[in-house]
Amino acid sequence: MWVEENNRLTNTFRFKDFTEAFAFMTKVALLAEKMDHHPFWTNVYNTVTIELNTHDAGGIVTEKDHALAKAIDKLIY
Repeated sequence: MWVEENNRLTNTFRFKDFTEAFAFMTKVALLAEKMDHHPFWTNVYNTVTIELNTHDAGGIVTEKDHALAKAIDKLIY
């Protein structure tokens, strides 16, 4: 579930293993490139944490972030 706090929209995703987590990251990378909106993220083994905000808007959460979050959710659900 996406949480908005500290000028970031954040979600953590857990997968069966590193391979599934990395496959998810690859899909998100292609989506982010297409939308020209790139996340800050971390990956440790089977866990991917994504943080979104819009640098061009002063580092706040904008509709662009919510749109990417919704698109990312569609990759999962």
